Amino acid sequence: MMGEEKVIIPEIRRPLWQIIAAALCFTGCAYAFLGIFYPPENETIFRIHEAVSERWLVLLVGGIGLCYKKGIQIRPVSKEFKATFEIGPLVLGQWKKIPNPEYVSVFQQLLKNGQYIFEVNLWYDTNKHWQLYTNEDYRDAFLIGFDLSEELDIDLLDATTPNDYKWVDKDEWREKLNETS
Repeated sequence: MMGEEKVIIPEIRRPLWQIIAAALCFTGCAYAFLGIFYPPENETIFRIHEAVSERWLVLLVGGIGLCYKKGIQIRPVSKEFKATFEIGPLVLGQWKKIPNPEYVSVFQQLLKNGQYIFEVNLWYDTNKHWQLYTNEDYRDAFLIGFDLSEELDIDLLDATTPNDYKWVDKDEWREKLNETS
């Protein structure tokens, strides 16, 4: 598996109702777009074009908004990653080199509404980082951070308790994960 492109950090799956709504938007978009080429006989081309161009664009944007996903792909051997924007089978993103990856941290962040989220950051070049993932669930964020640190063969820092940061003993965690599998 090493060296292969691997999706490490996928966004949470979209609910079924959003996928259905996106499909309806795309269907309406196609129908509205076809109206440009096959207008009703009693309408002028200008009025059809004006109305249809607005509708299909709104439906297209709505469909994309309901079904897109974000993710991260990692090439561990070449130390490259790309943040992806996915719409169905279309995957957009640009590969970036990770200069001197040092460690992965899982960090607790307080939001304005009083809730907490957990961030997974990849630290490189002494004091620079990329925020790769956020989740409200500590376990999910931690497992993503652990998997990423394993793939890149770097350390993992648990920074979820303010002023009590701890380097994770990954051997101990591997044993725990094997016991629960």
